[in-house]
Amino acid sequence: MTIFGSIGFFSRLTGLPSMELVFVRCISATVFLTAFWLISGHYKQEKWQKKEMTTIIIGGIFLVLNWIFFFASFEKTAITVAISIYNLAPILVLVIGWIFFKDRIKWIGVGAVTLAFIGTVLISGVRPSDLMNRTSVAGPVYALIAACLYALVIITGKYIKHASPYLVTIIQTFIGVIMLLPFVHYSLYAQLTAANWFYSIFTGVVHTGVVYLLFYESIRSLPTPILSALTYLDPLVAILLDVVITGFVPTFLQIVGILLIFIALSYTFIKREPADSGSKTDIQQ
Repeated sequence: MTIFGSIGFFSRLTGLPSMELVFVRCISATVFLTAFWLISGHYKQEKWQKKEMTTIIIGGIFLVLNWIFFFASFEKTAITVAISIYNLAPILVLVIGWIFFKDRIKWIGVGAVTLAFIGTVLISGVRPSDLMNRTSVAGPVYALIAACLYALVIITGKYIKHASPYLVTIIQTFIGVIMLLPFVHYSLYAQLTAANWFYSIFTGVVHTGVVYLLFYESIRSLPTPILSALTYLDPLVAILLDVVITGFVPTFLQIVGILLIFIALSYTFIKREPADSGSKTDIQQ
């Protein structure tokens, strides 16, 4: 979670727009995870089901689109703003469950959604007069779209029962490579410095490959409350790096908004059932 919290900071060092960065990330992660999958022998234990492969592919499309909008939000707004809004995904899963899956509505859940909404408005820093300026609104909107797509990744992941997390991630990152092939501006890569290439590949190998391997091992031995608490390290590290390194200074209202979203997220973590702690849905990040 600490490593993943630094992804916004590293993405700005790559010198690449969102789509080109996601393309490199998908290639790097696919190569790294496939090598680990084969060398470790996990491929021998896989269970392949056609119906489940369809679900994995759909989830992969959501995942790649989620990454594109996620990184695009960093280009248009402060990392703190983007990360805070992006972490609304668990709340959005709650709302989708109420609307489409007829989950039971609880008043504490309604309160969490309300707090999250208010917090998002405060964090965005968007005023009514800014609505006429697309640049001012674009960053928060991209982050919100990314959060919605991530929520869909979580929901589709609930239907993946047999394929290992390694196989799921390998397939989905490879889908990203195929999806983006026709749209990437390859000329942009020629302009990168050695440092840009290092950070670009770093986000794929470390922020995707290594993070997933660490997380897959940890969820097998940690209880749900600890997993839930550690999840907060992701946005916390992102905000601290944004403030300390990039010099972002949140306004009083943005600080209030961040606190409101953290309080709202507490509901989704505290109420999570133990069975969900090992779910593949929480590792598609």
